[in-house]
Parts: sequence; C-alpha cells; structure tokens
Amino acid sequence: MPKKIDVARGRDALEAVDRAAATGETPTRTDLATAVRYLLQLLVEKAPGNSVEVRVPPFGAAQVVQGPRHTRGTPPNVVETDATTWIALATGRESWADAAAAGRILASGVRADLEGLLPLRP
Repeated sequence: MPKKIDVARGRDALEAVDRAAATGETPTRTDLATAVRYLLQLLVEKAPGNSVEVRVPPFGAAQVVQGPRHTRGTPPNVVETDATTWIALATGRESWADAAAAGRILASGVRADLEGLLPLRP
C-alpha cells in the first residue's frame, strides 16, 4: 500500500460514498478512491502478509495474509473486484459467497478466499 490514509479522511470518504448510494447518485471519483484505499488499508492491518494480492482497479491493490511470499510475476493468490463490490464486502453489506456466486469476485489460488476476514467494519 502506498501512502497511509488518515482514519478520519477514510471514514468521511466512506460516508460520502454511502450517502451517494442512498440517494442514487454516483460518488465522486476521489471519495470512491479514498474509501477503497482506506478499506484496503484496514485489511492490511487485520491480515498482514504477502501471500494474497487484493486488487480493486483502478484504485488500489494490497498484499495481505501470512504465507509464502511471491517476488516476481503474477502472485499465485489473487482476488480482484470492482470498487462498489469491494466496499460492500468490506463493510458487510454483501457476503463473500453472494458476490462470488454473482461473478463479481475473481479469485485464484488456494489462499484467495477472504470470507473469514470480512467484514472489516461492523
């Protein structure tokens, strides 16, 4: 993860994204990006490591979960999803199983199941 997101700034961005969703509006790109990065940061804090790469293009990626570290090329354990799905998973608004069944999560590798780590916020 690059620069650390301030907790207050991350929460404000997440609330702005929630407000936009509640009113049927599109959140600003800045709020969406900050919310995604903030939630990725929380995941890194909860499950530090380098065995799984979580990608939320185009806003961020993080390596998490203890285990074998990869150093070159595509990591063996990858989770990729869009920003809206990531926010829903990380906040508990959607379950891992439901998002995976709907095809909104691309997960490869034996460690690429984050269900036990989510949600990040009650």
